[in-house]
Amino acid sequence: MADISPDTLRGRRPSRRLWTGLLVAAVILALLAAAPLMPPSWRAVPDALRWPLSDWIAAGMNWLARDAAIAGIHFATVTRALATAAQWPIEALQVVLAKGWVQGAGFNKVQIAPPLSWLGVTLATALLAWRISGPGLGAMTLLAGLYLALFGLWTSAMTTLASVLLCVLAALVLGLAIGIRAHRSPGMEPAVRAVMNVMQTVPIFSYLLPTLLLFGYGPSAALFATVVYALPPMVHATVLALRSVPAETLELARMTGCSRRQTLWRVELPVALPRLAIGLNQVVMMTLNMVIIASMIGAGGLGYDVLRALRRLDFGAGFEAGMGIVALAVVLDRLTQAAARNQSVGRRRLWSRRDGLILLALLAVPTGLSLVLPALAVWPKALSLTSAPFWNAAVSFINQHFYDPLEAIRTFMLLKVMNPFRDALAALPWPIAVVLLALAGWRLGGWRVGAGIAAMAMFVVVTGYWLPATGSVYLTVLAVLVALAVGMPFGIWISARKRWHQGVQLALDTLQTLPTLVYLLPAVMLFRNGDFSALIAITSYAVAPAIRYGMDAMAHVPSERVEAAAMCGCSKWQTFRHVRLPAALPTLLLGVNQTVMMALSMLVIAALVGTRELGQVVFTALSQGQPGPGITAGLCVACIALIADALLKSGAARAARHQGEAHA
Repeated sequence: MADISPDTLRGRRPSRRLWTGLLVAAVILALLAAAPLMPPSWRAVPDALRWPLSDWIAAGMNWLARDAAIAGIHFATVTRALATAAQWPIEALQVVLAKGWVQGAGFNKVQIAPPLSWLGVTLATALLAWRISGPGLGAMTLLAGLYLALFGLWTSAMTTLASVLLCVLAALVLGLAIGIRAHRSPGMEPAVRAVMNVMQTVPIFSYLLPTLLLFGYGPSAALFATVVYALPPMVHATVLALRSVPAETLELARMTGCSRRQTLWRVELPVALPRLAIGLNQVVMMTLNMVIIASMIGAGGLGYDVLRALRRLDFGAGFEAGMGIVALAVVLDRLTQAAARNQSVGRRRLWSRRDGLILLALLAVPTGLSLVLPALAVWPKALSLTSAPFWNAAVSFINQHFYDPLEAIRTFMLLKVMNPFRDALAALPWPIAVVLLALAGWRLGGWRVGAGIAAMAMFVVVTGYWLPATGSVYLTVLAVLVALAVGMPFGIWISARKRWHQGVQLALDTLQTLPTLVYLLPAVMLFRNGDFSALIAITSYAVAPAIRYGMDAMAHVPSERVEAAAMCGCSKWQTFRHVRLPAALPTLLLGVNQTVMMALSMLVIAALVGTRELGQVVFTALSQGQPGPGITAGLCVACIALIADALLKSGAARAARHQGEAHA
């Protein structure tokens, strides 16, 4: 037999891939063509295939909340005791930051000690920001504090901050513990990673249902729900950070006689600190994203202000409170980012003892003076600023003068685009849809990916939520397509204009820190409740990662490939089409993946404006106190997210391999 050289094999491989791709495409087209010929029973899941999973979960949650006991102690008694214990630090922080020490109630209320002065907290935080990052962040922190105080949002903001600080601390401790354990137990790590991935994709509302049953209503219950929601990024960051510690560093620790505990605390964690700080930053953002939703079960603060404004359709007040959350989020985000950056570059001794004394003085002096000047404790309402009338007037002006064109856009999109696409997805027989998804997974990532996707799709089928799931998919797909059509080209275009990068990055950071409910306010004001308002809100929320990844993809194209194209005489369009775009494709696909994840996370929030999909099932279950349907529908949303994640990540990996082979 003649020897076959590697070059010969390399030449045959594209032909085999081409024929395999054509075969899969032919099968897909044949299945789609046969879909209208399938029996009508295939469009609805037969009762014989449905599992009463919602009933099982509801029975399990009721048993856990009423009858479950350990050593004669009811489980609900333990959870209510934990809620009571968690209430103490929350109230203590609220006393320090927001309420002060008060005795009595009603007309007999007497304030013994004021809370920390808004001026003192603002100046002290600005000093901290200036020392760890520079005057730019210091000035931004100062402006954020002044906004919260002068617009009458300070007390609500400090109530929110008290909850955020405790949630971040709890998520940090639990995330470190779980991550360390998973890293040290290789057999446990895949299971932990799978559970955390599911937790990250389960809708926010689904966490509130079991929390209400087990912990009751109030700030402490909101704390537990927020910690569970914000936990996964810290676990992932801990595992990745510990895995990145160089092997020679660990070997040196063992050679010097360090025990496992000493190696962890004196070697691994200090070396991994920069990556852990990035995880902490993600926890802060996830916690603030939960602020408004947690207000539904008693968290209070700025989240409750936004929720109350949404219920009253008061766009101006909701926008002001939402920007208050943005101010908190930007300051906390930049502080944690600066801390991570300082750790990664080895900057030390940025804070001196003198700075500590100045900070204490900045806190103590205005707080003491507030006993004489109450305006230093809380800015007087009579002197507060507001922009709410302006925003409400702007919305009214638009509705009065542009109602007809806005209504024409809404009607066209619903009748010509959205409803036909929704009906087409609903009419697709579920066996064909499952087979198509499995084929796509097998083609992109192999049989394991295909089998996993088929299993997750069948889970949605057997739960009986297939039709609501098609509603979720239709809204998500349309929102992602619009976000990509707007965001990706803009990100690619702006990538070549470096002087605009800083401003665009600041705008993207602001978009990603806006509370999710704030996106619903303008959509509802202009287009009323319904699917089109949900589409506008989801697209607005999901466009930021499309722009960001478009910029990053073009920025990381190898310069030698561009130079080679220029030397060959390629025009700018040819260089973009044949060099830049193929090289950026893996990163662009990851951007599509992130856009899908953002759209799905917003999808459930959009249920507040009357959509008909899984998010509405979850929200209705929350309002009616039914944990079974809420948790089951939430798991179906998680399955949709994991299917999209598997397909897009497999596609990105395949594109990266193809690029490596093409340029080997």
